[in-house]
Amino acid sequence: MEKSNFFAFLSRMKYINRWGLMRNIKDENVSEHSLEVAIIAHALAVIQQKRLNIDINPERAALYALFHDSSEIFTGDLPTPVKYFNPTIKTAYKDVEQHASKRLLNLLPKDLHEVYEPILMPNEEEAHIWKTIKAADKITAYIKCIEEEKSGNKEFIQAKQTIFNEIKNLNRRDVNIFIEQFMEGYYLTLDEMEQ
Repeated sequence: MEKSNFFAFLSRMKYINRWGLMRNIKDENVSEHSLEVAIIAHALAVIQQKRLNIDINPERAALYALFHDSSEIFTGDLPTPVKYFNPTIKTAYKDVEQHASKRLLNLLPKDLHEVYEPILMPNEEEAHIWKTIKAADKITAYIKCIEEEKSGNKEFIQAKQTIFNEIKNLNRRDVNIFIEQFMEGYYLTLDEMEQ
């Protein structure tokens, strides 16, 4: 039987810290981030399905979200201001991510490729799921800013406003519902949440 390091590589997501240009009160790694994106992507998909009558599979959205930054095992987490500095860099980095995802996929035995390829390699047929994951990704970045600000870190104040504007500009009903119904809790202390 062919040996594979695929899952051993995935386990290294916990060693890749995010927000590299920012002073953090609490470091966040890619593994933690991926779980939070999966939880929120699932919630957004459930809102789409139950309240907006949109045909989407919440479980698939959550699964894809768990893997959405797995290419960073090879690329590291490039800070957003660098990644989106200009269209040339953005396109080049997308290409690097694509190659990293292919490299990761090729670590698997061939008979598992058809299962993992759509999880690791976004495709047009499931663009709606990937847009939902991108929205969840933005929401988790906003939550990170709230958490840092609550801890007294002023480093994230401008990022929080910028990300909130980006979330609003998504103009998505599912995102607006999530923000309106669930976001307030992130500003509360544990004691306040339990009341």
